[in-house]
Amino acid sequence: MKKLLSFFILAFGSFLLNAQVTITQATGWLETAYVKWNPVSGADSYRVYYTGGGFTNKIIDNQLIRNYGSYFRADILGLSPGNYTIKVAPVTNNVEGTATVSGSVTVLPHDRNGFAHSNGRIPGAYNLDGTLKANAVVLYITQNNKNTVSLNVTGATTNPCVGLQTILDGFKKGYDTRPLAIRFIGNITDPSYLLNGDAVVENKNIAASSITLEGVGSDALINGWGIRIKNATNIEVRNLGFMLTDAAEGDNLSLQQDNSYIWAHNCDLFYGKPGGDADQAKGDGALDAKKSTYITFSYNHFWDNGKSCLLGLSEGTTSGLYITYHHNWFDHSDSRHPRIRYYSAHVYNNYYDGNSKYGVGSTLGSSVFVEGNYFRNAKYPILISKQGTDVANGATGTFSGENGGVVKAFNNFMTGQTAFIPYNSSTAASHFDAYVASSRNEVLGTVLKARSEER
Repeated sequence: MKKLLSFFILAFGSFLLNAQVTITQATGWLETAYVKWNPVSGADSYRVYYTGGGFTNKIIDNQLIRNYGSYFRADILGLSPGNYTIKVAPVTNNVEGTATVSGSVTVLPHDRNGFAHSNGRIPGAYNLDGTLKANAVVLYITQNNKNTVSLNVTGATTNPCVGLQTILDGFKKGYDTRPLAIRFIGNITDPSYLLNGDAVVENKNIAASSITLEGVGSDALINGWGIRIKNATNIEVRNLGFMLTDAAEGDNLSLQQDNSYIWAHNCDLFYGKPGGDADQAKGDGALDAKKSTYITFSYNHFWDNGKSCLLGLSEGTTSGLYITYHHNWFDHSDSRHPRIRYYSAHVYNNYYDGNSKYGVGSTLGSSVFVEGNYFRNAKYPILISKQGTDVANGATGTFSGENGGVVKAFNNFMTGQTAFIPYNSSTAASHFDAYVASSRNEVLGTVLKARSEER
C-alpha cells in the first residue's frame, strides 16, 4: 500500500512539474512589457523572466506578478526599447515546472519632448533609455502595505521610515540622493498619514535627487487622495489613475510651489470629490501647476473633469516660466485646457473633444503657442481674456476678469465650435482669439498685444 501511495505521489509531482503555462497575451509597451497566462492547477506561485536589452533570463520582482482570479499578469518595468521574450514558469514546493516562452514583443520609447527635459536634466528614477538609474531604490506600495512599507533613508529623523509619507518625509531633507522609484499596485485608498489629504513629494531641489511615482500595469489607482509636489526637482509621475480626491488643495495632482523639471505623463484623471463652490461639482483641479518651471504634461487622459489644468496664480513675473502640454486627451472636460497666467506655454498635438466651456485660455502675462491640436465640438477652442469671443456680443467675460495674454496658433484643426475669431488687421485687429500664423516659425511683431494692454 505504501509503495502504491508513493507511486501516486511521484506521478502527481511529475505531472505538476510537466504542467505548462498557457500564455494568453504578451505585449510590449512604453519601456515596459507585460504577459498574461492562465492558472496552472496545483502551482503555488510563478517565476517570470525576460530576455533582451542585454539580459538573458533575468528574473523580475515577485511584486510585479498579480493574481486576477481567472488569469495572472506580470509587468516588466524599466526596459530599454527593443525586442524581448518573456518566460513564465509554474512553481510547486519551490521547484520550477516546465516554462513557457512568449513570442517576441517590441518595447517602444517614451516621448520625452517638452521643457521638463531641458538643460540636460532627466526627471525621475529612469535613464533616457528607460532603464533604472544607477543605485536606484525600488519601493512597492499596495493597499495592504501602504502604512507598513519601510525604508532606511539617509538623514531621516528616525530609521527605518515606515509608511509612504514618512519615507517621502525622509527624502524631503535632501540628504538621500539615491534615485527613488515608487511603484503603486492596484487600488490604493488614503494611507493613514498624509499631509492635508495629499502625499507630498519634496527633495529640497537637490539636482542630484530624482523620484518617480508610477503605476504598475493598467489598474493602479490613487483613490480619494492626491499627490502634491513642492520644493522639488527631477520628479516624474506616470501611469497612475486619480479619482475622488478630497485633499485640502483639491487637486488630483498639483505642483504647488518652487518646482522644476517635472514630468507628468500617461495618467488618467477622473472626478475629484465635489466641493462647496458652484464650479466644483466635479471636484477642483485635475492637474494644476503654480510657481514652478520646466514642466511637461503629456499623454494624459482627462475624463469629463470640470477644471482640468490651472497654470499660474500669483507668480507676478513672466520670466523663466516654461511648460509644455502635448498629446493630452481632454475628453469632454469643461474648461482650463490649460488656463494660463504668466507662463510661456507650448500647447501642441492635444485632442479636445466635447469641451463645454473653452479649450485654451490665455490671461495675465501669458505667451502661448497653440500648435497642431484637434478641436472637436470644443465650444470656444481658444480664448484671450477680455477680448474677442470672450466679450463678443456684449458678454462680460467667460473665464477671467484679468488682462489677456498673447496666443499664436498654427496648424490647428477645428470642427463644431461655437466661435473662433482669428486676428485680422482690418476686421479683428483688437478683438481676436489668436493670431493664426502662416508658418510655424513666424515671429509676432511687438505691435501685436492683448487688447486690454492697449488701453
